[in-house]
Amino acid sequence: MADDRREGWTLKGRPEWVSETNRLAGLLDTHGIVPLTEESLCDQARRNTGLDDFGEDGWREHFRVLLRMIEAEAKLNFIGRVLTRSDMLTYLEARLNVTEAYKRHPEIDDEVVTEPVFILGFGRSGTTILHETLSQDPQFRSVRRWEGLFPWPSPEEATYETDPRIAKAQQRVDFVHGISPDWASMHAWGGDIPVEDIEFTYSAFFSEVWQLGFQIPSWERYFNGQSPDLHFAWHKRLIKLLQWKFKKPHWLFKNPTHMPRIPALLKAYPDAKIVLPHRDPVTTADSVINVGGVIISWRTDDIFGENKTGDEWLDVAPRVKMWDDVMEWIDTGVMKPGFYGNILYTEFMSDPMTAIGKLYDELRLTMTPEAAKRMNDFLQARHQGSHGNKNAYAKSAADDPRTIEERRRYKRYQERFGVPND
Repeated sequence: MADDRREGWTLKGRPEWVSETNRLAGLLDTHGIVPLTEESLCDQARRNTGLDDFGEDGWREHFRVLLRMIEAEAKLNFIGRVLTRSDMLTYLEARLNVTEAYKRHPEIDDEVVTEPVFILGFGRSGTTILHETLSQDPQFRSVRRWEGLFPWPSPEEATYETDPRIAKAQQRVDFVHGISPDWASMHAWGGDIPVEDIEFTYSAFFSEVWQLGFQIPSWERYFNGQSPDLHFAWHKRLIKLLQWKFKKPHWLFKNPTHMPRIPALLKAYPDAKIVLPHRDPVTTADSVINVGGVIISWRTDDIFGENKTGDEWLDVAPRVKMWDDVMEWIDTGVMKPGFYGNILYTEFMSDPMTAIGKLYDELRLTMTPEAAKRMNDFLQARHQGSHGNKNAYAKSAADDPRTIEERRRYKRYQERFGVPND
């Protein structure tokens, strides 16, 4: 990629104790101390849960490939290895528990997911604040971090706000905030906060999430070369379990990385309603670099080094193609009126309730007075810009040749949806 935004990006800093721990541990046999082998991880997950059946939906080969690529390309430091092993065990244990739940209660598979709403769009286009705001509407249920990480027993409405798994999930969040304080002000992230789809489908071990958290470009190519049906099948399997004892009229999901895979999403959820947030694509690319670099720094000292990842979300060609494909899917009827809606970042930031009202009209959703009040109260209580604006990032200059070329290539998209330059 010419004039790569990743070139020259540097981490502002990390806590001294993290750097010193990684330095000292690097003198030891970290691979032996913190193994990331299939056998070691699966055996430990079995011991931790007392369960043995991981289910047979094709996941294991993806898991093996993932582990091999992490070891070959990710250049994990010591804390990165510890975090990775802890995470993999959590996801394997969730998989064991989900499989056991379906064996004990096969009726879970009879659950019906009706007209779920998916927020897509480019990352850093306001998807998180939009997700949090819409989740205030009582008609929606969103997956919160705790239930995504620890989905069994199936959450119940009576104890949903007091479930002890909330604190357990918050401990994981606190660890990440401890090694990466910048992340706390960059992105809304907590044990009881709604999360993106890729953050509750880890246990499929087949997702675009892995090349976003690790520098493993081979995985990006591996995932994009195969059907994403397994990913969406696990997504639906988990959602049926989560709604078994606590359901609302609609689910509200958020996952920008579903953008290139809308047909597969609609195959899994034919009546899904899709939200398309729009923001200056040059600005969002600039911001994604900052966020991506910080996330990668949790696990490695070689940030955007030899093994760069994220081409799909940073290179202008695939980014333009995503919107070209969306426009084609709209024009050919793959995405039908009433089942997709648009929202401009600039309009949402200046007059959020009016922008949301227009979105609801496009999606043919009902805005009740209670929903409007709850959303407005949430926005008033949440300081605008509390996540993201505190973290300055390098912005493309208007007269930069790269910016001029990107503006030319994004012109069709921006004109189609009325997306202004920031």
